[in-house]
Amino acid sequence: MTPRPRRATVNFVVHHQFAALGDPTRLAMVERLARGPASVGVLAVPTALSLPAVLKHVRVLEEAGLVTTVKRGRVRECRLREDALVAVATWTAQQQALWSTRLDALGTVLEES
Repeated sequence: MTPRPRRATVNFVVHHQFAALGDPTRLAMVERLARGPASVGVLAVPTALSLPAVLKHVRVLEEAGLVTTVKRGRVRECRLREDALVAVATWTAQQQALWSTRLDALGTVLEES
């Protein structure tokens, strides 16, 4: 397997994180976990989903690098990773700077014509 350049790696991570956050159930779980750790059972309460379905959503969040889980006895505790949204924030800031520059240049061109 060929190593990915840094930019492609960031885009790959961001793609998976946006895909994970694109689901309203998973987004609600991340918003809940931003307030502190919670068990899978607690995450399931506001949904009409079964525990196995909630676990599938949690796995997607884990694979995207947004959440970590620890099993303690019969309870699986979920936590939002401290660095969870760093890649998304970095990518968003880069895009904002890029488009701000482009729109400023367009504004200049339109003012001159």
